[in-house]
Amino acid sequence: MKSTKIGFIGAGNMANGLIRGLIAKGTKPENIWASDLDDSKLQLLAQDCKIQTGSNTNIASNANVIVLAVKPQVMRDACKALAADLSDRKVLLVSIAAGITTAHLESWFGDSAAIVRCMPNTPALVGMGASGLFANAKVTEEQKQLAQEVISTVGFATWVDADSDIDIVTAISGSGPAYFFLFMEAMQATAKEMGLSENLARALTYHTAAGAAALAQYSEDDIATLRRNVTSPGGTTEQAILQFEEGDLRGLVAKALQAARTRSVELAEETDST
Repeated sequence: MKSTKIGFIGAGNMANGLIRGLIAKGTKPENIWASDLDDSKLQLLAQDCKIQTGSNTNIASNANVIVLAVKPQVMRDACKALAADLSDRKVLLVSIAAGITTAHLESWFGDSAAIVRCMPNTPALVGMGASGLFANAKVTEEQKQLAQEVISTVGFATWVDADSDIDIVTAISGSGPAYFFLFMEAMQATAKEMGLSENLARALTYHTAAGAAALAQYSEDDIATLRRNVTSPGGTTEQAILQFEEGDLRGLVAKALQAARTRSVELAEETDST
């Protein structure tokens, strides 16, 4: 991958994180290209990372892998223009836009296009992302490995079996950080109400969340066992857990995830209707 030429159509936060991750993992900056409508933002990125900049046409002529990182609202126009620039060039196309399905991309680039649809999340900006990927039938095993290597530079990446599974990935990991942020926000606010300083409430919440996630990830016990291990009969944790259970936290989480998945499907349908 170090010698592969990778182009980014769009240089927003996620593209920025991927570019920095690629460079950190050994890709030479001169093998990375980027374009963006905001030239000032693009030049700052180029100055900081020493990457190549140019038009979408330049990227179509030079890149072996093209990451589609523009906003979903402008994806159709960007892809159709890029398809014309690519002509008969065969490249790997990786889309990180929410609500843009593989079928959309195939309709814009043609049935012979090798396409990977990816749903990363914002912790990718600090190298701790969780991303789901789906490849269409034109993607070779070598290209799949290449796509995974690109996305893995910013965290965990795994393949799903169907394009529709990306809607579930969106509900779990794509939107998921916000769920934890909301829970942490509530913990901090209550800790302050009970008398802790803002700085102490923040530090304890952040470290508790990070520690719990690390323990869950690396422990040989499943998540239910870990919860039970902390919940001593008659203890403080049991009282808190009882409140969550009485408030139907599990049911609320299920409703939230279903709503997120439904909205992901709706976004794709809205793209169809425009």
